[in-house]
Amino acid sequence: MQYVGMQTQIRRNNMMSMILLLMFPVIILATVWVFLAILDYLGNPVYDSYGNVVRQLDMDTVNGHFLASIPWVIGGVGIWFAIAYFANTSMIASAVNSRPLSRRENPRIYNIVENLCMSCGMEMPRVCVVDDPQLNAFASGINSKSYTVTVTTGIMQLLSDEELEGVIAHELTHIRNRDTRLLITSIIFVGIISTVMSMVVRTMYYTMWTGGGRSRDDDERGSGLSTIVVLVVGIICCAIAYIFTLVTRFAISRKREYMADAGGAELCGNPLALASALRKISGNPGLDSVRRSDVAQLFICQPDEMEMGVMGFMNSLFSTHPDVEKRIQILEQF
Repeated sequence: MQYVGMQTQIRRNNMMSMILLLMFPVIILATVWVFLAILDYLGNPVYDSYGNVVRQLDMDTVNGHFLASIPWVIGGVGIWFAIAYFANTSMIASAVNSRPLSRRENPRIYNIVENLCMSCGMEMPRVCVVDDPQLNAFASGINSKSYTVTVTTGIMQLLSDEELEGVIAHELTHIRNRDTRLLITSIIFVGIISTVMSMVVRTMYYTMWTGGGRSRDDDERGSGLSTIVVLVVGIICCAIAYIFTLVTRFAISRKREYMADAGGAELCGNPLALASALRKISGNPGLDSVRRSDVAQLFICQPDEMEMGVMGFMNSLFSTHPDVEKRIQILEQF
């Protein structure tokens, strides 16, 4: 296996973050153009000499409307991204129901985090806890002000000090490698897609059940056309959302977990302790109540409940987490 150092990993993650930042507006604009093209194609029929309807796409009209929409699309995405970018800490805390952990409440965790940070010369992140008896932990944040290490109450109770050191060292390595910045960027983008999908589904529901506010006597043909347009837009948005989710999962290499394992083992100086911790966590990976797979990308182990259901195979196929047993085997070879 080719050796990849920490600085190389940091450069790769920074570059991938920029690619995602540039790719997402392109995908949104492409979706807008397709929507305008479908709308023009279905809404502007041309009649031949026999009076038959001939569908025709007016490229000049579509491109004109598209150029006029660009500032609105870029502005809307930019505002949304800015809000989510600066509010990501509270958004993730709300998704996992975490709270700040004070030094007085648990000096054990604070001492472990502080000692590891001092040993590698990094600024100490915030420490949060999730009141959950199951086992999991994750790091989040985009800069020194928002970097956070979160653990469950279950992991604090069931892991030894050496095992906790390995887990926290793993999470601190994610922060040092800029993994969290890349993951937060993808979470924000997927969140935008999910909201758009939700709006489209609600519009489809309203149109199908109410006819979009039209009566059949007034304009039955127009009502049918509007329903078709909404359905087509819904299908397109769902397809793009699904494709984008796969692209972001492919972009976030599974190697980041191996890198964090290696960095964590080096930082705590005890790879076997981290391997033992992963074995315990994988037996009862918690935070099942978090149903957002994008947020689950942050966890040290994927919650087991997320692997169930019809989409279980697809989720495992495109999972950003490598197999835990393989990670343990590599750590035991150190």
